[in-house]
Amino acid sequence: MDGSEQVVERSSKAPDPMDVALGAAVRIRRRTLGLSQEALAEQCGISFQQIQKYENGANRISFSRLVQIARALKCRVVDLMDVLDTPDRETAADLDLLSRMRTPGAIELLAAFEQLTPESRTALVALLRTLTGHPEAVRRLRELA
Repeated sequence: MDGSEQVVERSSKAPDPMDVALGAAVRIRRRTLGLSQEALAEQCGISFQQIQKYENGANRISFSRLVQIARALKCRVVDLMDVLDTPDRETAADLDLLSRMRTPGAIELLAAFEQLTPESRTALVALLRTLTGHPEAVRRLRELA
């Protein structure tokens, strides 16, 4: 197999979960600081499209680039990699959570959810369970009918 075939083979694979998790950690930190992808890219001397690829796990972040990104995000490299350095069961749960945080609107939704009262949070979760056909919500609806 020549080099071009290897590139095609690699590009057809799904991103590695570790790359996805690291990218999600970068995205969360960037958004926490209120930085746009453009602003982070400018500080790192790369395009915002490259930042998108890193955050989606489509491209792996080299160590030197990770150091550069961490400096721009005013944190340590280990702060971004912390989710990858836990026991296996916790890592799987953290990777799942970080993967879910990649869903468009997830971080904004979480920020709004935090502003709700406990009662409103409970009501919203119940509504969402009903809308998505969550088994518990379906059971409760049947009991009410």
